[in-house]
Amino acid sequence: MGNRGGSLIFLAAMLASGQAAWAACDAEVLQLRGDWGSARFVVAVADSVKERAQGLMFVEQMPASAGMLFVYDEPHPVSFWMKNTLIPLDMLFADAQGVVVSVHENAIPGDLTAIESGAPVQYVLEINGGMAARLGIAEGSQMQHPTITDAAWACE
Repeated sequence: MGNRGGSLIFLAAMLASGQAAWAACDAEVLQLRGDWGSARFVVAVADSVKERAQGLMFVEQMPASAGMLFVYDEPHPVSFWMKNTLIPLDMLFADAQGVVVSVHENAIPGDLTAIESGAPVQYVLEINGGMAARLGIAEGSQMQHPTITDAAWACE
C-alpha cells in the first residue's frame, strides 16, 4: 500500500488556497456542529477496504483543519489501531445519520491497542490529536458531508 502523504499535501494546498474551505457540501469538506459551535475540516475520504486499511499510516504531519473520513457501507461496530501511525489522532465515531456517538482522544502513535467504536457506526473522522478537546467536540455533535445520505444535518 502506498503512502498517503501525497493526499495530505494536496489537502494542505487546498487549505492554503482556501478553495475547499468554504464550499457547501463539497466532497472535500466535512462540517461539524454542536452545542460547542461549529468547525470545518478538509478531508480525504477512505471508502474502500484498501483506503480504510491504509488510513493515515506513515503521515508525518497534518494541517490543523484537515482529517480523514472513513466511510462504511452500513453501520457496524468498528475497531481501529495506530500501527504505523506517526501522529496522535482524535477519532470521532458517528452513526448512519452522522451523529457522533463516541470520541476517542489522543490515540497514541504506534499503539496496537484496539480502539473500539462502542456502538455501530458508519463514519469515523480522524483529526489531529487534541483537536476535539480544543474545539469542544463531543457526543451528539453532527457531521455534514455528501457521503452521509441519511444525515441529521443534511447537505443543502
